[in-house]
Amino acid sequence: MQLFWQRGYETTSTREITTALGITSAELYALFGDKERLYNEAIARYEANAGSYSARIFREERTARSAVERMLLEAARDMVDPNRPAGCMLVTSAMNCAPNSDHVQARISQLRLEAESRLRARIEQGIQEGDVPETADAASLASFYSAILQGLTIQARDGASAQTMAQIAKSAMLAWPS
Repeated sequence: MQLFWQRGYETTSTREITTALGITSAELYALFGDKERLYNEAIARYEANAGSYSARIFREERTARSAVERMLLEAARDMVDPNRPAGCMLVTSAMNCAPNSDHVQARISQLRLEAESRLRARIEQGIQEGDVPETADAASLASFYSAILQGLTIQARDGASAQTMAQIAKSAMLAWPS
């Protein structure tokens, strides 16, 4: 997972994977079928672990605003954690793919759209519960905050400090409707 996260789907070689796992190419294919299936398993593992924070936050926070703010701040912190690759795997691992891997890129794009849809649903819940103004455009807000998360990934990859990342997240909250 960390290899794909750090280097991307296309640029991670089978040799790097087998070396990291301590197995032969034959064992890799026997265990996972091919590189793409292993990548899909790595994505599923990422989503179940490092990528699962937003669902937990959306359940735990009382208001949509506090949920979005906490999501941004936790993402900002986690994306520069020195114990893991920088940024979000769903943003970095399949940005550039050869034409024969377009379907891999499309799958990751779909996962990002699903994450944005969950964010939109949490904002819509806030509108229904009265903690977000009823005039707010949930779709636009979800798109905006998704773009902020994706931008945080680029900042993390470029070496932004934890303080800078947190400030970006806090600045983004200034756009929250009042």
